[in-house]
Amino acid sequence: MRAVIAEDSVLLRVGLVRVLETAGFEVVAETGDAEALLAAVDEHRPDLAVLDVRMPPGFQDEGVRAALAVRAQWPRTAVLLLSQYVEERYATDLLTGETAGLGYLLKQRVADVEEFIEAVRRVAAGGTALDPQVVSQLLVRRHSDPLDRLTAREREVLAAMAEGRSNAGIAERLVVSESAVAKHINNILAKLDLPRADADHRRVLAVLRFLGVA
Repeated sequence: MRAVIAEDSVLLRVGLVRVLETAGFEVVAETGDAEALLAAVDEHRPDLAVLDVRMPPGFQDEGVRAALAVRAQWPRTAVLLLSQYVEERYATDLLTGETAGLGYLLKQRVADVEEFIEAVRRVAAGGTALDPQVVSQLLVRRHSDPLDRLTAREREVLAAMAEGRSNAGIAERLVVSESAVAKHINNILAKLDLPRADADHRRVLAVLRFLGVA
């Protein structure tokens, strides 16, 4: 069985290579972004593609879009997506189509090597592997208020956005880095299921939703 990996974290990518090789896979390519992943799949036509949900350059849904492209263009290649936390909108996008040869797991599952290898082999063989947290959140929160999905810190960031603060202003107020603020804002936009559009426009929509206007 041959596999390609796309993960921008070098440390995790090295770990994934080791785990897959332990499971008997030949890792024919490893990349750090979605574009290179698609090129690798086109070149090698692997049995399995393992990729992160969020990758350069935007760290939003590059991995999900690449996964959908792989499944459309190279349907014989199974896809296993890894995510830092449950992203319901992306999981729903994937699960609306064919689920054979598809996996969506949280990255923390990699630590349990035996369980992770079992999931990898199941997906590569044409089965499905969904993280228990993904399943539970899709069931419990399907009809809930999207604001309920936000963590306490994300609510603080959104409240500061509603006050008209810039990323720098939010970082100063919450005593965190601007990069951390940007990451929180990306998470907020994803969890509120806001459509991809101009970044400033999505920011306004997020504030309006927080204020109960929209």
